[in-house]
Parts: sequence; structure tokens; C-alpha cells
Amino acid sequence: MKEFHLIGLGNSLVDILLELNDAEFGPLAFEKGTMRLTEREEQQKLLTAFHGREPRLVSGGSVANSVIACSQLGGKGAFIGCVGDDRYGLHYTEEFRELDIDFTNAPLVGETTGTCVSIITPDAERTMRTCLAVSSHLAARHVPAEKIAASEWLFVEGYIFANPATGQLAIRESLKAAKASGTKIALTCSDAFIPQVFGEAFHEALKQSDLLFCNATEAMAVAGTSTAEEAFAKLKSVVPNVVVTDGPNGAFLRYHDAEHHIPAFECKPADLTGAGDMFAGAFLYGITHGIAAEKAARAANFLAMKVITQIGARLHHGVRDYWREACV
Repeated sequence: MKEFHLIGLGNSLVDILLELNDAEFGPLAFEKGTMRLTEREEQQKLLTAFHGREPRLVSGGSVANSVIACSQLGGKGAFIGCVGDDRYGLHYTEEFRELDIDFTNAPLVGETTGTCVSIITPDAERTMRTCLAVSSHLAARHVPAEKIAASEWLFVEGYIFANPATGQLAIRESLKAAKASGTKIALTCSDAFIPQVFGEAFHEALKQSDLLFCNATEAMAVAGTSTAEEAFAKLKSVVPNVVVTDGPNGAFLRYHDAEHHIPAFECKPADLTGAGDMFAGAFLYGITHGIAAEKAARAANFLAMKVITQIGARLHHGVRDYWREACV
């Protein structure tokens, strides 16, 4: 029995949630539903333009949200990332402490914590402008091999591939540590542009992985197909276990040679971001606690539905109750 059920490697970002109506969003001329990297000055200019609002701060990052979901359900989690010693970094580390998640690196002195301004519009789309700041400094030296060895699963965030000089080295170091200690490896695309732009490094990691999480668009980018079903069929020969989520069309699952289609739960979305993060974290919780993969995926789909019916990329209450409801 290892100390941690799940350890994540990813960007440590504080989400700054900003709700705008269509009249306010239109003049920004942003492509809706996209994530773009930006400098701190541009991010601050955006916040200043809506200074009358009181934005909500939530500690996040894609894989961080998955580790949080696993922890909320009762799993023991750890996370490898970088924050600064500013107010956002202190907020981040304090929240992880309260969630009983081992944040493996101390805040870096004099550095600025990464932030993501998440604009939520009435159609439930989330448009993100992200300043990675010190989160992009994540490198091999920040990877604690002993914590990975003490974990059942390592979960690697695709966005880290976008930093070839530092992040990709951190991924290689973490995979090396996992392979040396028998820790299973899960990988997420994070976005279709990751396999498209950083395909060589991504596929190198995928060959070493035990499980891939991706949505339909990402799956098609990885597999080079035109439908989610075709991508799922092709990915079976690339990675031993795979989950392809497809929104209202449910999820395709292959785990331990058994295949399933998991139907979606109907709902009225309020904020579409966070569903995939929740699914991954809940599914990994399930399979590390003796729950059959099909049942774990069904419960994960239910929790993902609950996430998108509220504002914010994760649930703050009722997670275990929802899990029990779905597992009946």
C-alpha cells in the first residue's frame, strides 16, 4: 500500500473568475471558449477594465483540479508544481493544506504565481487569458522521485509539454521515477494543440503511459481521425487504457481489455470548464479504491455533470454524496 493514491504534475494556477454578459464580452474581441497565454500587464488591464466586479479566487490548474477531486472523494493526493511567495502563492498553498494535499515544493522566493483570468459568459463558455509566471519554471529539479515512488498513479498534464526547455524535462524525470518504482502513469492532452504542436514529445510520453484521458477533439488530434469513435478505435493500439469524453455523447472507455460506452447525464450547463478534470480525478479515485472501471466512469460522468451546472472548475460541497448517489 503506497502513501498516495495519486500524484499530479502540472501548472499551479490561481483561477480569477469573472462573469460577463454578452454586451461586456463583445468589445473584448476574444475568440470565445479559447485559452491564450498572455503577459501580466495585459491580464491586469483586463481586470482593471472590470474593477467594479469582485472576482473569485480558486486554486487550480488542470491536473491540480483532478488531484483535488480525488482528495475530496477520500483519496490521498500530492501535487508537483511551482508557485511564488506572493499573495496568490500563499492562497494556493494554504488551500492545498486545507484539502490535505501534499504540495511538494515550497513557494519560490521573489517569484510571481501563475494566474488565469477565466471569463464566463451566459452560454456557459469559459474564455481564459493565462499568465503562467513561475508555474512555467517547473523543471526536472522540482520533481521529487521519492513522492512519485510513494504513489499508485502519476498524472501528467499535457500543458507542461508547451515548455520544451523546462517542462518537458520535468515530464521525462517524472516518468523515469514512475517507471523505476512501479508507479502507473496517466496522461492528459489538456488541449488539442499539445499533440499537434509538441507531438514528438507527447507521443514519447504516451508510449510509456498506462492510461490516456482526452476529449473528442483531443483524441482526433492524437489519432489523426475525423470522429471520436474512430479515434477511440485507433488509440486502443497506442495505449493500454484510454478514456475519450465527448460531452453530451458520453464517454468511451477501454480499461483492462474491456470496452464500455458511458452515457452522459442531461443538464443545463452554466460553465463548461472543469468537466474533464473532474472526470479524470474521480475515475482515478475509483480505480484506486477497488471500484470497477465502468462504475467509476459512470460516477465520474455524474460528477462532471455537477461541475458544469455551477460556476467554477471544481465542486466545493457534496462531492462524496454525489459519488454515492451515482454508485447506487
